[in-house]
Parts: sequence; structure tokens; C-alpha cells
Amino acid sequence: MTSVPILDVKGVKVVLAGIRVLDIPSLSLAEREVLSLIGPNGAGKSTLLKALSSLIRISAGAILFHGLEVGSDCPLPQYRKRVTMVFQDPLLFDTTVFGNVAAGLRFRGIRGREMETAVAEAMNLFGIDHLAGRAARKISGGEAQRVSLARAFATKPEVLLLDEPFSALDPPTRETLVTDLESVLRLSNITAVFATHDRTEALRLSHRIAVMHEGRILQIGSPHEIMNYPIDPFVASFVGVDTFVSCLVASVGQSTFTATVGDLRIEAPGGHKVGDRLFLCIRPEDVILRAANGSAPGDPNTFRCTVRKVTSMGPYHKVLVDCGFPLTAYVTRPHAQDLALQEGQPLTATIPPTAIHVVKEG
Repeated sequence: MTSVPILDVKGVKVVLAGIRVLDIPSLSLAEREVLSLIGPNGAGKSTLLKALSSLIRISAGAILFHGLEVGSDCPLPQYRKRVTMVFQDPLLFDTTVFGNVAAGLRFRGIRGREMETAVAEAMNLFGIDHLAGRAARKISGGEAQRVSLARAFATKPEVLLLDEPFSALDPPTRETLVTDLESVLRLSNITAVFATHDRTEALRLSHRIAVMHEGRILQIGSPHEIMNYPIDPFVASFVGVDTFVSCLVASVGQSTFTATVGDLRIEAPGGHKVGDRLFLCIRPEDVILRAANGSAPGDPNTFRCTVRKVTSMGPYHKVLVDCGFPLTAYVTRPHAQDLALQEGQPLTATIPPTAIHVVKEG
């Protein structure tokens, strides 16, 4: 990766109808990096992508491409030829699949054998060679999105922007396309920014993930950092933390502390002061459920609990228990059968101290 970012956002704001919809003090994208944007509807993901692609005018700040300011040092027509965006809807032209994949190249003045070779390579990447002569408006939704992706890759952009391209697809089609895109991104080493609601897609595709809310980036980091060390309850909830326990630090050890939650005491890692108010963030896959008499003596953070709700999630069960505070756990189907899970059943729940992530209240 080069020392100069391929894209560098500096103090960018977008104001629409007097409302600030985007406020990004700084954001850099390195060459060959894949950055995913996650967040709820209205978080600003699409707005950021449109700003990066110059489809909307920024109200303040600057976007630099290879160190050159877009719109001044780097003219817009030149920039737009080197950045390509894929939308949620494929937006296909009323022509053949081949004609659609070739469209971006034609817009860039590429013709003849060079165009044909690039189109063939792009169609092959996404497995749509056999559709070349088909009418683009008569293919399936998954095929249409493959055409849209192939059209983008055919231009060999320096930066690829993807705005939730799989959100309208059924789960099997979506899974196949994500797998193919993952392979193509790794093969091409292309620089990409990928907006999605699905954190599992972001985890699979990204070198870094940015969590957005109300037009701002709340946290950005590696998938490991975002998933395991969220900076606040909002980020934690969006990356899969189901249990938040408000607690008061009662005592402090060398590298751990003990907190009180009602009449319970919970051990967790980290350096805090007695009297600190904290949130304990607990991921459901880290909770261990056992039979009421099944815990090993001396297990820390082991509590008697009662099953309140069991929900089948396909390959696993989501189990809500009451330990004096509500706690959610994921249990595999075989383990659920061994426990004979049912509402009202007494169990024990163990939360390994090292699995607890701590966030200060406020």
C-alpha cells in the first residue's frame, strides 16, 4: 500500500434542505483496501458513497484522489472515469447483457477488440458468459446484479463503490453473489467501499469496517476491533451484542474488577476505579448454558437462571434467560436437545470474564 491514500476525505459535510446529512471530519482509503460501511437506514452510507463518486455536491471540505483535490487539481470528468459505483438496483439499459457490460467502456471511448476483451473477462468473472446475447431486461434479479457488477469491473476502476448491491436479493442468491464478489475482490486487489446492513457481509469482505449513524462515523477499525471492542452501546448493538448490563465497580484487582448488578457480582477484565458506572457488553455466542447442576465448581460468573424464551434460528437456538438480569445466549441444536430446552426451565449460565467488553456509561 502506498503512503498517499487513494482517497482522502477532509472535513466533508453535506447539507440538504438545511439539514446536515453527512459530517466526516476525516477518512482515508488505502490502495487495495476494502472498507465496509455499516449502520441503520438513514445512517449516511449512501450519501457518503454518492459524495465519494461526485454524484452529489459536498457543502464543505474536500475529497482528495491520489493527493489531488477532486474538482480542482483533479478535474471531475477525469475522476469519474476512474471511480465506478454499483447501486442497489442494477439500472440496466434496454439492450443485451453484452451491451450493458460494455456500456461503461463505450462511455470512456473504448471500442473494438480492447472493449470485447474487457467485456469477456468481466462476464467470465461473474459467470454470465452464457447470457451475453440475452435481453438484459428479461433476466433474473441475481443475474441482473451480476451484469451490473461485471459492467463496473469491465472498466477496471481504481475505486469501486458498492451501495448495498445485494439487499433486494433472496438469501441463496445473495450468498452466492457475496461469495463470488469476495473471490473477485481478492483476485483483482481492487480498492472498494461497500455499504451494507449485513455485518456478516462486512466481516467477509473487508479489511476495515466503519459504523455510521446520523451522518457520522462512530467507529472505524479492523473487523476484529469493531466486533470485539465497540466503543459504545449503539455500536455494540449493531455488531451483535445482545446483552448490556449496567453495573457499579465494587472492587479492583491487578487486571480485573468486580462489579455489582443488583445482588450479583460479576468479574470482568480491565482497569477501572471503584464507583465507576459501566456497561458490560456480552455477545450471545460467548454465554455457556448448562443444566442446573452442570457447572464446574469455581467457574467465575456462573449464575442460576430461568429460561424465558427459546427461538429457533435454524442452525442454532436463541435463548433468553433471567439471571437477575436478562441474558441472551446462542445454543447449537444438538446442545439444545441435550438440555431439553423449554420455557421456565432452571439452568446455569456462565459468562467467561475475558468475553466481557466494558463501555463506560455516558
